[in-house]
Amino acid sequence: MQNFFVDPFTESERLLLQPFTTNCDRSVFCLYNLPEVVKGALFSRYSRSDKSLRRILLDEFINAPEAGFVNSGDESSQQLVALQKATGFYDRVLIGYGDDSVAELGGAHIACEGISNIAAKALEDSRLGISPLEKSTRYVPFNRQINGRYRYFREPSIMASSYGERYEKTLDYLFDTYTQLIDPLLVWVRSCTPRDNDTSERAYNSATRAKALDLLRGLLPMATLTNVGLFGNGRAFEYLLVKLAASHHGELRSLSGAMQQELDQVIPSFVKRAKTARGAQYANYISTNRDRTQFLTQKCLGATKPTSSPTVQLVEYDPQAEIKVVAAILYPHSDLTFEQIQAYAAELNSSERVEIINTYAGERESRFHRPGRAFEEVYYTFDILADIGAYRDLQRHRVLTQERQRFSVAHGYIIPPELTDANLAIPYQQALDAAGETTELISQNLPDASEYVVPFAYLVRWRFKLNLREIYHLVELRSSRQGHPSYRAIAQQMYQQIHAYHPVLVAPMQFVDLNDYALERLGAEQRIDSKLRNEGRS
Repeated sequence: MQNFFVDPFTESERLLLQPFTTNCDRSVFCLYNLPEVVKGALFSRYSRSDKSLRRILLDEFINAPEAGFVNSGDESSQQLVALQKATGFYDRVLIGYGDDSVAELGGAHIACEGISNIAAKALEDSRLGISPLEKSTRYVPFNRQINGRYRYFREPSIMASSYGERYEKTLDYLFDTYTQLIDPLLVWVRSCTPRDNDTSERAYNSATRAKALDLLRGLLPMATLTNVGLFGNGRAFEYLLVKLAASHHGELRSLSGAMQQELDQVIPSFVKRAKTARGAQYANYISTNRDRTQFLTQKCLGATKPTSSPTVQLVEYDPQAEIKVVAAILYPHSDLTFEQIQAYAAELNSSERVEIINTYAGERESRFHRPGRAFEEVYYTFDILADIGAYRDLQRHRVLTQERQRFSVAHGYIIPPELTDANLAIPYQQALDAAGETTELISQNLPDASEYVVPFAYLVRWRFKLNLREIYHLVELRSSRQGHPSYRAIAQQMYQQIHAYHPVLVAPMQFVDLNDYALERLGAEQRIDSKLRNEGRS
């Protein structure tokens, strides 16, 4: 693991951190001996700060007098004894009885700092049992240097090859362009959206800066270093370690070992099998099957040329959706079999089904009022080709099935129209073109490693399969005003395509925002101002 970005701590700071972090000098570490509310607050701050997690812990918790933080050696010792007792109990249950579900009763917070976006996506691909939070490209600029070097992963196999110099030159070019365009783009954004008297300077500055960074994030390559905080249960972490160990990417295999080392210090009983022969065998199974399937896919489909137009396509839906949803709505309130209720629902006319569906959805006062599980009865499958930046945001939805194709430059890229309007599109395009050429060159001999060069503006194809209930959550959340325009457009298209086939089922989806906005974050920032005023802090 590359550690040149790890914060230096004084000896006195190390003494303060030692009771609460598993190490003070490595980029992967765990938190312990801390109340859950403190850990949650730490990770929340983490995503919107350029500081490391340990620095936030020092500056804003341990050393902040208003925090009332207690650093008691006696208290830590008592917690350690309790931890040892719990570990002994879980060891007996797991070893003696083999009850895997017990591993879901213990969890850990772990920070993975200075990892690439390739690694971040692998961590966030976990569907259940793990909750990730990543450093935001909207609130934090990614152009800070450490010892004169931009913060991106120097992929070892590339750096050891004849491509090493070109790799660094290309990525430096991307980051240089990103840096050079921030200020002129910010000036242009503010010239187009001047502050009105109802908007505070704080809210305006935050919203316009977020807009500029949103427009430029397409220049960031997948090698860009980021921070990811994870909370998860032991069972989920054990599976994640195995999946990482099975990766083609050396960074992910190293990350698996680094996470294992830290998790062994806080939940050793839950993750021990990941490093056993059984875990290695499972990793080999995953890796071997992936390689064989990839080879077979190329044999079957390798000669077929893909289409590369950005698109959101509803490729599968259930023609009997209304009947199935109505039957699922009535089922828990009846003594009849599901087959009987389905037969009844099939005989209803359209207005009768509408009444049942609308009654079930009820009077939704906000998007947080989600309809019940009857809406999980029907599924929709979407094939999406969009920029990697949009994928990074939408990939975080976990209550669904999603699969992604590899990051490449095969489908081209998109240029935000605002950059064209601001006369800044040419340097943006030139940097992307240079990255595309380098990616194609490296991919000839190092196809997996070449993914690190691909900028977020390039297109990637992925598949979503999700039920109607999750559609409500995803579409209403991701179409909201404060969202990034690229994924807002995807959410809006998903809604419109389902509405074309099942208008009755999405009629209660009343919090879909189909509008466009000049400053997406302004409304959210104004709400923050309102909260600050209510707390007397403005």
